[in-house]
Amino acid sequence: MSTTRLALRQVGYTNKAFWRNPAAAFFTFAFPIMFLIIFTTLFGNNQVEVLPHVFVHQSTFYVAAMSAFAVISACYTNIAIQVSFQRDNGILKRIRGTPLPGASYLSGRVMHAVIIAFILVAINVTYGRIFYSATLSARTLPAFVVTIFVGAASFAALGLAITTIIPNADAAPAIVNASILPILFLSDIFIPLTSRTPRWVDVVSNIFPVRHFAEAMQTAFFSPTGSGFQWGDLAVVAAWGVFGLIVAVRFFTWEPRR
Repeated sequence: MSTTRLALRQVGYTNKAFWRNPAAAFFTFAFPIMFLIIFTTLFGNNQVEVLPHVFVHQSTFYVAAMSAFAVISACYTNIAIQVSFQRDNGILKRIRGTPLPGASYLSGRVMHAVIIAFILVAINVTYGRIFYSATLSARTLPAFVVTIFVGAASFAALGLAITTIIPNADAAPAIVNASILPILFLSDIFIPLTSRTPRWVDVVSNIFPVRHFAEAMQTAFFSPTGSGFQWGDLAVVAAWGVFGLIVAVRFFTWEPRR
């Protein structure tokens, strides 16, 4: 069989393993909705400027923001932690000793993460439409889908890249969360950034892909005119994805570290 067909078979296997752990699957799907409810409850429903001269209710803002968070959670956090645990338990080493090409195995995991990300976003957007009247325009739907795909693929590559500095499974949750949580707070995900935001926050957040991904998602969701594509932000996210892929190819290890 070709490497591509083996990767597609791996997607099916990974999907079965995912749903056979119902607790992990439940919280993977529950976290974005849970944060959506918490943030809209805590911060109320005031108007917030999401684009120049475009104001929406905060509940509507958080539908797009938590959709971006869902993609990052599924493709960066989950992949980095799960792969680290599999490596530490010797699973990756045993897989490496089978006829299955390593590229097929990792590609299958990435494709499954991308699929989960799309499902999470669909649930989030549906919930927002029902409870917050947050409607995604058909005009910007292609931009929204492309943005999700670029973000999911890039953060999956970065998730594999971060495993190269994780020494063992016990350290994985701490390192992964420490590498992403502060950036989420600074990048228009958990807290809307306004004109009163300190300048240093704007400078620091623009270095990392999370801010650019969040802004691309917001443009695709809220843009009153045009196609909704934010090509500059997508280029930055894709560049970070290529960087993550290069690091993963160069330094990824299959055997547990001593």
